[in-house]
Amino acid sequence: MHPWGESPWKIDFHAAPHSIPSNVDVAIVGGGFTGLAAAAWLRHIAPDRSVAVLEAESIGAGASGRTGGVALSETAAGDMPGLGDVLKGFREILQTLRVDCDLALTGTWEIARSGGRKDSPIAWSDSGELRVTGEVEGGTIDPGKLISGVARTAQDHGALIFENARVDEIAFEDPLHITTGGREIHAERALIATNALSLELSALIEITTPKLTLALATAPLAEQQIDALGLASRKPFYTVDFPYLWGRLLRSNAAIFGCGLVEAHDWRDLHRLSVEKGKTKTLLDQLETRVRNLHPAASKISIAHRWGGPILLTENWQPIFGRHPLSERAIVAGGYCGHGVALSTYLGAWAAEALLGRRELPRWNSAPAKARTSAATTVQSHLAKHRR
Repeated sequence: MHPWGESPWKIDFHAAPHSIPSNVDVAIVGGGFTGLAAAAWLRHIAPDRSVAVLEAESIGAGASGRTGGVALSETAAGDMPGLGDVLKGFREILQTLRVDCDLALTGTWEIARSGGRKDSPIAWSDSGELRVTGEVEGGTIDPGKLISGVARTAQDHGALIFENARVDEIAFEDPLHITTGGREIHAERALIATNALSLELSALIEITTPKLTLALATAPLAEQQIDALGLASRKPFYTVDFPYLWGRLLRSNAAIFGCGLVEAHDWRDLHRLSVEKGKTKTLLDQLETRVRNLHPAASKISIAHRWGGPILLTENWQPIFGRHPLSERAIVAGGYCGHGVALSTYLGAWAAEALLGRRELPRWNSAPAKARTSAATTVQSHLAKHRR
């Protein structure tokens, strides 16, 4: 079992075997929602451009395969100037690429311990009484189907996808020199979409914070339990106060609940965390206890999955989406702060258009620019340290 545990999602994609090319028009580092959406969209709109996706592990091994699958509008910081309608764009991308991921835009409940509606279907005991306070746009997806579907579409459209192809270094020259497994790829353009991992490559070491976020899934619930818990509408939910709690129902009638962040001083420390020991296990044990105490209908539920996934937090909760501080030829995307399900796919397609010079990047993102003055020294020192 993976140290981060196993999520309930099934990823049924494996890359077709190919030799890594020495030259490519666009290299995409990271095979999650962002990178795969960019690859599929780029090949869709520019089939004459060659694309290679370089994934350090297997497709879906990172945050995209370990998310809870709650699709939200906007960003964690709210709407941003020029962002556009994320959910509408997300839906249109899926339709265009013909990807079925069980998208259900049911709306999303905001719940809290004060100001609850009198007609709230949710009435849970959790450091006070949790009740529905409002509703926002949103819904759910099956992350396994999304990542498998987008990867399959990208590959069918001619993108080359390489698993277990960790990028060790990028020389920000013209063209870009990308080193993986002792081989060097020359790329005219690149998208670095590694999110909370490989922060040296994205130059986000000093301005972001990687953590492990936690979730569990129950065994399928009976309809009577679902009704008693107030989840018959099948709308996902999240608290707008603390202690934090979010969740959703699956098509199988299993329920997902999530909360908790485990600290990591360095993104490599994430790989040393295990759901079977230490603080990670303690927090998951506490989450189980919380869930069973929410309502009498949850008191005897069985837990089928316990897992964690990497999350990248940013200053002011704004996502990273801009040019790399060392090269205009590379775009960096990530740091979705828990709002990445729809947003990452949406920004992946946007990045594809920007790499082709067909669309401008937004002006609201300033994080890569903040890193510009110290990026070269920081990136090179970290790379040198971890080569030893």
